[in-house]
Amino acid sequence: YLGVMPAYSAADDALTTKLVTFYEHLKDSSAPSHQATVLLFDPRNGSLKAVLDGSVITAKRTAAVSAIATKLLMPAFAEVLCILGAGVQAYSHYEILTELFTFKEVRIWNRSKEKAEKFASSVHGPVRVCSSAQEAVVGADVIVTVTMAAEPILSGAWVKPGAHINAVGACRPNWRELDDKLMKNCSLFVDSREAASEESGDVILSGAEIFAELGEVLKGTKPALPEKTTVFKSLGLAVEDAVAAKFVYDAWSAAN
Repeated sequence: YLGVMPAYSAADDALTTKLVTFYEHLKDSSAPSHQATVLLFDPRNGSLKAVLDGSVITAKRTAAVSAIATKLLMPAFAEVLCILGAGVQAYSHYEILTELFTFKEVRIWNRSKEKAEKFASSVHGPVRVCSSAQEAVVGADVIVTVTMAAEPILSGAWVKPGAHINAVGACRPNWRELDDKLMKNCSLFVDSREAASEESGDVILSGAEIFAELGEVLKGTKPALPEKTTVFKSLGLAVEDAVAAKFVYDAWSAAN
């Protein structure tokens, strides 16, 4: 797939387009599944100001939004972090979640145990490699799903009541990471109702009702419900790329 994500933010004086290629590698490949480039334009006249590494921006901004959701929605006493998947998003999510929150244990599972072990040996803190998704999930307080799964790999039967899940993979209407039991028994938060209703197989195929957009919680128009089992379905918004790209460009400009 080739995705084109244009955005304009008057508040941030940012006009961008992200071009992202998405390839489902059937065999292990040195090339990542997602590769992206962000073009930053001058909103006053449309001239191109910068070409930025969109893969880094995508990884960082996606994890940053998950961190906001986690801060708002996770249980009061969260001790165990579980990550399902060991790709680029697993690294960026681990980095920010362990920086912002204190977990007593971090677990990881991946279809390729070799990739999970590589992840565990390359990050800065101790990570327990699990032999199954169920082993990783049971008892976890915060769960992150960042996989290439097209069928559910996370069962609601395994999830601790009151846990928070950041569901980042399965970005197509016919792909899923979470099963019906979890989707129908959680309080579901999304970044965009419109996008989730058209693009998320987890939402569409389960028929789950969306409780709120994350922005509604931030504005105080909807409650966070951290005492309940919560799912944040992340699809990503182009405006996140625009704000992040402008931030990077301004920091570079100030330094040069």
